[in-house]
Amino acid sequence: MIDNKSKYTAFIKSEAKRLGFLSCGISKSGFLEEEAPRLEKWLNQNQHGQMSYMENHFDKRLNPNLLVEDAKSVVSLLLNYYPSETQIDDTYKISKYAYGQDYHFVIKEKLKELLSSIQENIGEVSGRAFVDCAPVLDKAWAAKSGLGWMGKNTNLITKTIGSFYFIAELIIDLELEYDFATTDHCGTCTACIDACPTEAIVAPYIVDGSKCISYFTIELKDNIPTEMKGKFNDWAFGCDICQDVCPWNKFSKSHQEPLFNANLDLLSFSKKDWEEITEETFQKVFKNSAVKRTKFDGLTRNISFLKG
Repeated sequence: MIDNKSKYTAFIKSEAKRLGFLSCGISKSGFLEEEAPRLEKWLNQNQHGQMSYMENHFDKRLNPNLLVEDAKSVVSLLLNYYPSETQIDDTYKISKYAYGQDYHFVIKEKLKELLSSIQENIGEVSGRAFVDCAPVLDKAWAAKSGLGWMGKNTNLITKTIGSFYFIAELIIDLELEYDFATTDHCGTCTACIDACPTEAIVAPYIVDGSKCISYFTIELKDNIPTEMKGKFNDWAFGCDICQDVCPWNKFSKSHQEPLFNANLDLLSFSKKDWEEITEETFQKVFKNSAVKRTKFDGLTRNISFLKG
């Protein structure tokens, strides 16, 4: 006889698949003991730069029970964003995750539907959905639930599909069957460390966020430091270098989410198009895009910096 925990777990995983998620793993909610000293050291060494929000809610980042009362399970989900087409060569680049519509809204809708389906089919279940905008250590939870391992570039990596996917969570007050962490398969490879032009991967499994191209082009509100001139490899928003060189990303497969399809204008933008971009074009091309996070002024600052 199948007990309720098995039945509910199977139902949640099948619903996640129906909604287009790549995979779903489940962990028992509780304090992340191993992550606590790592996070504290990272913050103390100021490796978060101007991302002061990382200092907030330290306890909540480590304990989902402070986010959801009586939390029992953390349901981690992956959603593929690897594109079938990329930008033309010799142009200013943006991270592949920002080609289509802003993932926050796309995933939030899917999570709302998943939670609603759980409540309709299982009963009174309380919980909250999280997509990279709350104090949740999503990569740690995804690794804990066996969806992949934390690579030397601190991205979650899976053997079957690499690392080009978003991570999201549902934290719920329902007891389920729990998955186990997988093993690390980075081995002796240092491709990501060797390829990072700003040396942001300061040691295996440690990224100094304040040296990362993504930080400079998205998070930093001041002028980009002059000592970074010539080190950005034409990245104008975000950076995919440490993922592009990862051998496991040879197994990346194109996503099947129409909302992540790139605006065709964006894919064909030449350097001249980027350098002459107007606010009107910016609003049109990046209407519902994550690129809006850096705003028009931020993007033009980045392009001016790259142009030199």
